[in-house]
Amino acid sequence: MIEAFFYVELSVMLAVGLFNLTLGLLGRLPSLVSLSAEGLAALTLIVQVGVTISLLLNGQSSRASILEFFGYLLVALFMLLGAAFWSVVERTKYSTIVLGAVPLVVCIMIARMLQLWVG
Repeated sequence: MIEAFFYVELSVMLAVGLFNLTLGLLGRLPSLVSLSAEGLAALTLIVQVGVTISLLLNGQSSRASILEFFGYLLVALFMLLGAAFWSVVERTKYSTIVLGAVPLVVCIMIARMLQLWVG
């Protein structure tokens, strides 16, 4: 895991989480704006999958289990996609709050992924 990309991911997740959480607390329903922000967060995780596969093919590896690393990565991605799907199906202010809470949880998962990679 490239440490500079970790900070980019963390910044995007925090910004998206706080943005959508603010929209939800203001009573806004899920919209193209909140879903686009969530899509940006998911895009950073998709790029992380590509970066990780590239690093593995170049001979680098995580200090801990690579399966655990990919487990965190895929579960984080599925959480973001699941929250986006739920907000499309159930259009309430609470689904916008969930759109904000999930990236904040993913921040913790990304921090754990860095711990797994560097040891």
